[in-house]
Amino acid sequence: MAPFELCELMPNELERYENDLAVVLQACVANGASVGFVLPFSIEEAAAYWRTSVFPSVRQGGRLLYAAKVQGRVVATVHLVIDLLPNQRHRTEVSKLLVHPACRRGGIARALMMIVEEKARRIGRSLLTLDTRTGDHAELLYRSLGFQTAGILPGFALSADQDRFDATTYMYKQLPVEA
Repeated sequence: MAPFELCELMPNELERYENDLAVVLQACVANGASVGFVLPFSIEEAAAYWRTSVFPSVRQGGRLLYAAKVQGRVVATVHLVIDLLPNQRHRTEVSKLLVHPACRRGGIARALMMIVEEKARRIGRSLLTLDTRTGDHAELLYRSLGFQTAGILPGFALSADQDRFDATTYMYKQLPVEA
């Protein structure tokens, strides 16, 4: 795989990467990712998700959007949700870690997780939370990065191919806060 570059996608450049982001999301769902969508899932639906659900939150400062690019194209992404209720402003949520299936096993997911963890520390957050389908490769990645299991909810989400309900593992990592 070609070398990748990590970056934060800024509000003024979101539209430029909308198609890349849609391609990544659609490919992940087609590959069975449990990220909230079920098949059939069109590229138009994927683009609409970014345009209507993610981009407004990024523009309003409620979430940060990080990406990995290969040759200028986004091939992976992760959100860091920072706009939480007043009694939860000590934490952030990691959401939608997506790596295009053709770009997996090259360290991109780990690198994206490390960048969001570093950002969380820099903005004074002491707790990272996330959820993942129980048993996914992502769960092993999160454990290797120091995340611990808070609990498992059976039958939490319909699988992308709609043939079963999968359990979800809630995980967390306590962070040292930078002074």
